[in-house]
Amino acid sequence: MRLLVVEDDPDLNRQLTKALTDAGYVVDRAFDGEEGHYLGDNEPYDAVVLDIGLPKKDGISVLEAWRRNGRTMPVLILTARDRWSDKVQGFDAGADDYVAKPFHLEEVLARIRALLRRSTGHAQSELSCGPVTLDTRTGRVSVSGNPVKMTSHEYRLLAYLMHHSGRVVSRTELVEHLYDQDFDRDSNTIEVFVGRIRKKLDVDIIQTVRGLGYLLTPPPAGT
Repeated sequence: MRLLVVEDDPDLNRQLTKALTDAGYVVDRAFDGEEGHYLGDNEPYDAVVLDIGLPKKDGISVLEAWRRNGRTMPVLILTARDRWSDKVQGFDAGADDYVAKPFHLEEVLARIRALLRRSTGHAQSELSCGPVTLDTRTGRVSVSGNPVKMTSHEYRLLAYLMHHSGRVVSRTELVEHLYDQDFDRDSNTIEVFVGRIRKKLDVDIIQTVRGLGYLLTPPPAGT
């Protein structure tokens, strides 16, 4: 899952980016409202962490512009303000959740996980497809209760398919959501990772839809 962090404080931006990266997300960064607005308008993020007090363009204006332009990704706003009116303003602008500074990074991670689950129609932290289970809290994958070790790229690809199970996901979409803006993207690597995941899971849940992409669906009964 690919995220955007828009925060002008260099230390806090770095801390958020590291925590989210360590949690298995691909993260792009912006340090002012204009840069954040541009990235959010032009890149397919799964969620955004957005500070309200930004230079060049404040976070509320950025969020309002995204929503006017039809950008629907979940947005978690950060604010040092503790007045209820500021929270209302953020929600009315299109925010999905908020965290008031100072905060614990674990809280931000938990809220991001919840936003991602809700945006893809999942109610629980554990995502399942047939005997395969992916725990979004711990980053663990198991088949029939047996743990399966995966690389970070394999986990990210499987996590994206698990979040979007039941619909065809194109190779282009996977590339856009698995790599940051500076990565030299090559859709051929997706096929390699899918092959590795299939071998490790040893369960027929990732179907190739010729000319369209991949569909994650439970295996036929009795297999």
